[in-house]
Amino acid sequence: MYGTRKVSVVLPAYNEEQYIREAVEDFFASGVVDEVIVVDNNSRDRTADEASRTRARVVPEVKQGYGHALRRGLREASGDLIVLAEPDGTFIGRDVLKLLAYSEDFEMVCGTRTTRELIWTQANMGWFLRVGNWAVAKMIQVLYGGPSLSDCGCTLRLIHREALARIQPDFSVGGSHFLPEMVILALKKNLRIIEVPVNYRGRVGESKITGSFAGTLRTGLRMIGIAVKYRLS
Repeated sequence: MYGTRKVSVVLPAYNEEQYIREAVEDFFASGVVDEVIVVDNNSRDRTADEASRTRARVVPEVKQGYGHALRRGLREASGDLIVLAEPDGTFIGRDVLKLLAYSEDFEMVCGTRTTRELIWTQANMGWFLRVGNWAVAKMIQVLYGGPSLSDCGCTLRLIHREALARIQPDFSVGGSHFLPEMVILALKKNLRIIEVPVNYRGRVGESKITGSFAGTLRTGLRMIGIAVKYRLS
């Protein structure tokens, strides 16, 4: 609980058996998380079995895709404050406290992985990914009159249940570009948004989205496409 508000954490999981148990326990260890939802997105390994050995609630999502998994988790979460995160060790459970501290004044609090001192040595944050995330974030900031934005692809973020209800019916993306869509829809609905610096560590296993140059480029182009699409619509 955070004051009188229940806190849920959503973890989208695809072949994450190596670290899923540690991730769940790390978020519970923050002392403020009441519920962890692990969304098993057709994993071919023992992700669901490993997650079921924890206090998390495991739910399946048969539609393949990062966005589909996150959207399922958002539907399943029962908290007043809902946090999106990763089950691969890249984020630290205690950073939820940073998001919660700003939730008193903002309806959506997004993490940013752009603070050099918080990017760990092993983190997958090379120059191309770093510059690309920043450029797309600034594009969204300019196109939609947003606050200062610096990281369009950071999963770690918090949203109030009431704010989620305003944008959830408009979700359309099932892939990796769901994250900027969520921000764009929030800006179009005039939600109060802020970014806060968070830790970014090296992940356990290989990234399914930005593990290669081609994957990173493909994701970036999709993010640009969704930003332009909404601006022209």
